Amino acid sequence: MRADNRQYNEIRNIIITPHASEYAEGSALIEFGKTKVLCTASLDEQAPKWLQGTGKGWVTAEYGMLPRSTHSRIKREKSLNSGRTQEIARLIGRSLRAAVDLKGLNEKQIVVDCDVLLADGGTRTAAVTGGFVALALALKKLHQFNEIKTIPLINYVSAISVGLKDGIPHLDLNYDEDSSIGTDMNFVMTNKFEFIEVQGTAEHSPFNQKDLLSMIELATKGCKELFAYQEKVIGNFYPLNK
Repeated sequence: MRADNRQYNEIRNIIITPHASEYAEGSALIEFGKTKVLCTASLDEQAPKWLQGTGKGWVTAEYGMLPRSTHSRIKREKSLNSGRTQEIARLIGRSLRAAVDLKGLNEKQIVVDCDVLLADGGTRTAAVTGGFVALALALKKLHQFNEIKTIPLINYVSAISVGLKDGIPHLDLNYDEDSSIGTDMNFVMTNKFEFIEVQGTAEHSPFNQKDLLSMIELATKGCKELFAYQEKVIGNFYPLNK
């Protein structure tokens, strides 16, 4: 049993609240335990210049942490322009593009902003998972207003962390676990259980192939559960088994 009374293979309590922002085309507040991320998807009428004339649109993302989202105040991300912030934003963008047929965006761009309100580990995985819901809701609204001809979703996308402690994989790490565990990995998957991204680092000692396979198996279980939470919000227009 872990410090927060979870089994090693349990995700934290997940809450996805849709339409959390009144003005955005699509939005969702996602909670992974204490971690809270507000995800908003906004329409940009024009795709990037390098895509104009190709018939394709684009999905991109930005990520930031509010000053008191952590135990002590951090400076606003724009003033830091940190490498970590850029790396996570790019991860979110890559992940969400895998969910969409870009040809269906009619040369429009959607920007997904993920703002961390409270950080207790797993902010990037929460941002990907909630960002997908916000993106899907935005696509539905754009279709309703005839901005796009279809809802061009092709996959569900979710993300989860797995850590290795004393040879045992642990699912969905909180901050205390993430800061002390030996191996930390992040997995981004589609609902076909194809990988979009795998990030992993061994802090103390290397892990072997058997360890990796056990972490993949546990991550697959976690993402499957996250897909079910996402479907509760968007399943009425994009069911999981479509």
